[in-house]
Amino acid sequence: MKKTLIYFVIISIVFISGAFVGKMFNDEKLTVSLVQQAGKIFGIEFTVAEADSMLTDLESHRTGYENIRKINIDNSVSPTLVFDPLPTGFVFPDDKNSFIPSKIKSIKLPKNTDDLAFYTVRELAELIRTKQISSVELTKFYIDRIKKYNPTLLNTVTITEELAMKQAATADAEIKAGKYRGLLHGIPYGAKDLLSVNGYKTTWGSVPFKDQVLEVDATVIKKLEEAGAVLVAKLTLGELAWGDVWFGGKTLNPWDLKRGSSGSSAGSASAVAGGLLPFAIGSETLGSIVSPSSECGTTGLRPTFGRVSKHGAMALSWSMDKLGPITRSVEDAAIVFNAIYGADGKDLSVIDAGFDFDGNRNLKGIRIGYLKSDFDRNYPNKKTDSATLVTLRSLGAELIPIQLPAYPVGNMVTILYAESAAAFDELTRSGKDDMLVRQIRNAWPNVFRAGRFIPAVEYIQANRLRSMLIEDMHKMMKDVDVYISPSFASSNLTLTNLSGHPCVVLPNGFRANGTPMSITFMGQLFGEGKLLTVAKAYQDATDFHKKHPNMNF
Repeated sequence: MKKTLIYFVIISIVFISGAFVGKMFNDEKLTVSLVQQAGKIFGIEFTVAEADSMLTDLESHRTGYENIRKINIDNSVSPTLVFDPLPTGFVFPDDKNSFIPSKIKSIKLPKNTDDLAFYTVRELAELIRTKQISSVELTKFYIDRIKKYNPTLLNTVTITEELAMKQAATADAEIKAGKYRGLLHGIPYGAKDLLSVNGYKTTWGSVPFKDQVLEVDATVIKKLEEAGAVLVAKLTLGELAWGDVWFGGKTLNPWDLKRGSSGSSAGSASAVAGGLLPFAIGSETLGSIVSPSSECGTTGLRPTFGRVSKHGAMALSWSMDKLGPITRSVEDAAIVFNAIYGADGKDLSVIDAGFDFDGNRNLKGIRIGYLKSDFDRNYPNKKTDSATLVTLRSLGAELIPIQLPAYPVGNMVTILYAESAAAFDELTRSGKDDMLVRQIRNAWPNVFRAGRFIPAVEYIQANRLRSMLIEDMHKMMKDVDVYISPSFASSNLTLTNLSGHPCVVLPNGFRANGTPMSITFMGQLFGEGKLLTVAKAYQDATDFHKKHPNMNF
């Protein structure tokens, strides 16, 4: 007991001393030695005279930082600098707005109601349109599945049951009155819990924000409501959009309960894969739709940067964040995208452009590039990915070998690090970053702290290099309509998240242990029409997306 008391006194003294020292250094005058040491962080040496000459300006800068910090800047406030992914002389690929769903065979309500869990949006829409099932019945069905499986999968933060039943009843009344809004009318869905919904918590998956209520509906939520969709649940995300660990635990993969669902759209992919919802909204900054969709065998669409408004969504990186659907099929992704894309006057990064999709098109005359050097090398999914190329050729596509422009894209991710450090500046300065679940070296608290040491000059230089990358990507894609890439075989994922290009990831096979594998289709900027056409044609020629995990747990 005495020994414990001594330890407590020592720890208390250290803590108090640390707090005092922190304040003391904050008030301490800068010195030549300190400036010279700081220069080593970003690889520049200063002479004594050079360092001494900077002291007055640096003191002034530090005073300015403190003055700005006195003003509360909410996460929802964007910088005046807006990322524009358009290269010089760019012409939008889709010159018109046209959405034509595929022709569908007669759909009948299954004898076993549980089979509904793995119907596509397109199929469920036909059941609702023909009044074989009501939105209220379908909504209650999915709510019950979430309640049954969420205790194991941990993919849901909040069930929005009251709102869902109200929206479903409204949908049924409108449909009965002949006011059918379209393919999403009465269809239940879930949203990643970084999208705000008025009246419900928006936790960002994070301990410091787990009771946060934002009194605004995100634009994507409002657009889906206008389409008649029914919000059933707010789904988990890895804390502050990293991984699959959140304040409630680790979101699991329905295909293998020993594995996480990957992230950060962890709950969105897990819920769709497990038949807890027909579709969900996810987000991606650096793989957060692609990775969990690959892990869980879902179809994920990461739209072009500037296609979908981020108003009401947690900001991690203002120039890299994208919102998109996670679904069972490519056509479902097109249906959802058709409802959520377009400007809203609130997210100034959104660019209006057409979306031309016809679910009945084939691949005749389509030029598909493929990253030859990546497909040629030895890697775990080589056999399956090679079979995908064979299938595309058999469908009439012309395959053209291409190569990505060479850029140090891993180093250019300093753009994300700097922006995320700014987005969560107050979290770091307040010390509340210590509340985050993951406290290892490779986790947000450390990344946010290190991000403060990225010089503004280097951030701008990385963005200038990014402009060059966009121009070179535009040149590379002039000879192809889309291109195909192994999902994690090269720099493609990082490169295209920096350039803003859209992609569709979908299952293309299964490993020996039964878990899904994936392939990635890449589109031209604002070329979601052709991108989804190609991905759908491939998916229609296979049946990987029709398989689902055994939910007997």
